[in-house]
Amino acid sequence: MKPIKPFAYIRFLKYLNNLNRINPGKKIDVTEEQLLNKIILTASQGESLLVGDLISFSEIGSQATLHGRIKNLVAMGYVKLNEDKSDGRKKFVTPTAKAIKKYEHLSSCLEKSLRSS
Repeated sequence: MKPIKPFAYIRFLKYLNNLNRINPGKKIDVTEEQLLNKIILTASQGESLLVGDLISFSEIGSQATLHGRIKNLVAMGYVKLNEDKSDGRKKFVTPTAKAIKKYEHLSSCLEKSLRSS
């Protein structure tokens, strides 16, 4: 089979693959990645997101699955939960500095892949 020309997205995937080899350890799974993407997107718009909002995304997984994945993201240090001061039953989900650094690094990889064409 003839190799495919490495366009920008393929170069980006190569950077990601190299990152995974450099930083072995507990990797976030696809569901956790989707949740983290939603959390980062919401935070980038200056909006708040509740745990209840996240576990309602049934296209990603069941409520039990999503709740477990949110706990995993907290345990890995990517998000933190803050109680609502007016209603202690509600918890806001916010990205941590570790999560923001992850997305800054992904952005850097994407920029490198676009420049090296």
